[in-house]
Amino acid sequence: MKIAVTAKGNELTSEMDPRFGRCRFFLIVDPNTKEFEAVENKSAMATGGAGPQASQTISRLGVEVLITGNVGPNAFEALKASGIRVLIGASGTVEEILGKYDKGELEEIQGASVGSHSGMR
Repeated sequence: MKIAVTAKGNELTSEMDPRFGRCRFFLIVDPNTKEFEAVENKSAMATGGAGPQASQTISRLGVEVLITGNVGPNAFEALKASGIRVLIGASGTVEEILGKYDKGELEEIQGASVGSHSGMR
């Protein structure tokens, strides 16, 4: 299984980025081994469609679970179509968030948590 956590940096000690489509990095983590790969989010500076583009990126990487702060409606629909579960309610470092995931402390959402274009503000 692979988990993607939105992050401001490329290490497990990096702070989570609450934005999905415009985060700087995705840390792709194996929750069992804690091995990870940092992937730069190329859609962060897109003029439009950042969320759906970011969804395609993590889908191509085989991600099954996304942990982030918020997801807009277009990104959520793209994630849902790819079969990626979305968990929110996290803050802190990626390492701390993985601990919350292990304890079942994060909330799975069934729809967008913010409106369109919220990460641009």
